[in-house]
Formats: sequence, C-alpha cells, structure tokens
Amino acid sequence: MPMSLQQRAPWTVPIAAGPVAPWFDRALAAAVALTASVCFGALARIQPDHRGHGTHEQLGLEPCGWPLQYGIPCPTCGCTTAACQLVHGHVLAAVVTQPFGAAVAAVGTLLGIHATLCLLRGRSFVDLLVRIPFWRWVSGGVLLLLASWAYTYATWGKR
Repeated sequence: MPMSLQQRAPWTVPIAAGPVAPWFDRALAAAVALTASVCFGALARIQPDHRGHGTHEQLGLEPCGWPLQYGIPCPTCGCTTAACQLVHGHVLAAVVTQPFGAAVAAVGTLLGIHATLCLLRGRSFVDLLVRIPFWRWVSGGVLLLLASWAYTYATWGKR
C-alpha cells in the first residue's frame, strides 16, 4: 500500500510534487552538484597549509591582505585550509583550524551529495531547501563566523 504524501519524509517528495517547476529544480540541483564537485576536486588536489591559513595561494589567489596590512587574521582566514583538511578527511584538524570554514565545507559537501541524489532519484532538490528555517541558518552562520574569527584571532601565530 503506497504511503500518503503526509506520511512521507520531506526528502522523498517526487520532482513533480516539488514547489518549483521541474526544469528549475533540475537546473538548480545540477548547478549545486557541479559546484560542489568542482570545489571538492580543487581542494583534493592541494595540500592544507601547515600554518593554518594561506592554502588558497595554491589555487593561484593572492595572499590575504589583512595579516599583511593589519597584522591580524581576516574573518575568513583559515577557511580554505579548514575546507581542504575536511576534504582530506581530517575533520578534527579542520574544526580546530577554522570552525566556520569546516562548517561551510561540510554543508557544501552535504548539499552537493543531496543534489546529486535528487538528480539520480528524480526527487525535488528545492523541496527540502524551502523547509529549512533559512534565517535561523543565516543567523547561526553569522554568529559562527564571528565566533570563529575571535577564535582565529586568539590562536593566531600559535599553531
């Protein structure tokens, strides 16, 4: 006997029952899956910088100007290093390096996996996203960014 829509878990909504047009749902899921794959692949090809920051320079980016100009870390110093550590399987090291960067990398990876599974299974990608309390996540993200910046500042140069 098939389950009614009310009995189903929210992540099992078929694409036709999703909150947006199926073509838009597919396009967004494909874009998220592709972006996550490219980021994961780029981070897998480089090594985390032993200083806890500066890994982005291996991607051809300029050194961060904040430490050079002000002698303190910027709000996102260490995010690329933490993401790289997470991709390499060093979860604890990623959190210790930059908690915000580790969280963003984890959420991005999970979103990429979710998008890929939705594409493969014909499920709505957007449906789960509209059920997430967006402003709570944004507020929590901003607080985590500020707390991580304070942590990075307190531990700057001690690694």
